[in-house]
Amino acid sequence: MAVYVDSGKYPFRGMLMCHLLADSLDELHQMAEKIDMKRIWFQDHGTPHYDICQERRALAIKLGAIEIDRKKTVALIRMYRAQIELSHKLS
Repeated sequence: MAVYVDSGKYPFRGMLMCHLLADSLDELHQMAEKIDMKRIWFQDHGTPHYDICQERRALAIKLGAIEIDRKKTVALIRMYRAQIELSHKLS
């Protein structure tokens, strides 16, 4: 299991943001807490993630997050969506 930060640099309120993702929600929230993210900033529409600034990105990497490129980000998003579809079919 792992936590990831993508290579995005999306402008938002004078900052450059990227995405914090993980293999599980527990891991995602644990890392978010370690880098001082508020739970209210969690985004669960489509792909569970946090948008984080570059400063927090560097801290997440220092704490063990894995840097990923756009291709790996897309693969993770597809995996999340497949898991969601499967859970809906099983329920």
